[in-house]
Amino acid sequence: MIKETQVRNAISERMGRLRSLMKERGYDAVVLRNNPDIRWLTGASRVFDDEVAHTVVVSAEYAWLHTDSRYYGSFLERVPADAGWTIDMDMVSHADWTAAKIRDLHARMVAVEDTLTLGFFEELQTKIAKQSYACLFPRLHGDVTLLRMTKDMEELELLRRAQVITDAAFDQICGFIRPGQTELEIRAELEAAMLAHGAHGLSFETIIASGPNGANPHAQPGERVVREGDMIVMDYGALFGDYHADMTRTVCIGAPSKKQREVYDVVRRAHEQCAEAAKPGMGGRELHELAVKVISDAGYGEYFMHGLGHGVGLEIHERPSVGRLSSDVLQEGSVFTIEPGIYLPGEFGVRLEDCGVLTSEGYEPFTASTHELVCV
Repeated sequence: MIKETQVRNAISERMGRLRSLMKERGYDAVVLRNNPDIRWLTGASRVFDDEVAHTVVVSAEYAWLHTDSRYYGSFLERVPADAGWTIDMDMVSHADWTAAKIRDLHARMVAVEDTLTLGFFEELQTKIAKQSYACLFPRLHGDVTLLRMTKDMEELELLRRAQVITDAAFDQICGFIRPGQTELEIRAELEAAMLAHGAHGLSFETIIASGPNGANPHAQPGERVVREGDMIVMDYGALFGDYHADMTRTVCIGAPSKKQREVYDVVRRAHEQCAEAAKPGMGGRELHELAVKVISDAGYGEYFMHGLGHGVGLEIHERPSVGRLSSDVLQEGSVFTIEPGIYLPGEFGVRLEDCGVLTSEGYEPFTASTHELVCV
C-alpha cells in the first residue's frame, strides 16, 4: 500500500526537478495542461479522464491548479494538503485564469509545452494583451516528459502492481482458450480477468490476433474463429493508479508446427539477448539494432519492421524510444518494453513483450509470465 508520506515525498522531488530546470533556463513560470504531466506533478491518482480540463501554473514559489467542480473534490482528497499545491475551481476560463496568474507573478518568461492546443495558446496571448501585459512564451519541447522518463519508487511500485494483474490475467486466459471461440470472445474474457484481479482500467485496446491476423502487429480482434494449430498474439495490459502495464504473449492452440516453433524460438532469442545487453548509457537505437541482427541472422529480417520497444508509465507510449529512429539514451530508472516480433503475411505472427526497469545492474522485467511457448 502506497502511503501518503511516500506520495508527498514523490511530489516534492518531482517539483524540485522541474524548478531546477526552470532556474537553469531562466523561466519565471511554466504552464501545463497535459494530463499525464499534471498527474505526475500533483500525485493525484485516479482523477483524470480523457478531457483536458485542468491547467497548472508553477513558479519558483507557487504551484496552482485550476479545475472545475467535476474534479475539484477528488483533487482535494488525493493531493496531500501540505504538498504545496493551491487548487481552485474559479468560474473563469482556463485562459483568463492563467493570464491572471502570470500577471500576478510579474512573470516575463513563461514556458509552455508543445502539447498546448493552438486555440488555448492564442486565447492566452489575447488575454495577456488585453491586460496591457507582455511576456515571452518559450517552448519546453517535451522537457517534462523527459523528466518523467526516470521513474521514482512510487511509480515503480504502481507499475509492478499493474503487471502482477496482467500476469494473473494471462494465467486465466490460457485456461480459457479453446478452438471454436472468436477473437472477440477471448478479448472479453481477458479484459474481464484483468478487472477481476484488481485493474482500475485497461492500458489500451486489447489485441487478440489469431492465425493470419497475427501477421498484422496491431490487428483488431474480430469474428474470426480460432482453430487447432493457430498461433494467437495477445497484446494487452492492466491500468493501476494511472500507470500502465504492457505485455504480449503468443500462444499456440495445440502442438506448433516446425516452422511456428522455429519462428517463436528466434523471437525469444532476440528478446532475451536484448534484455541481457540493455544497460544505462546505451542508445535506444543500438538496442533495437541488436534485435534486428538476431532476427536477420536467422533469415527473418524483412518480417520485423517495428521498433523494439517504447517507454511506459503514465502513458502507454512515452520516452524513451527504442527503435531505429531513436535518439534517446537509456537511463537508470527508465521503464520500457522489449518486444521483438516476426510477422509472416498470410500465415501467422509471433511477438514476445516484457516491460521492465533499467537498473545499474541491467534490465529488470516486471513481467513474470514464462517465455516458453504455451500451448493451450
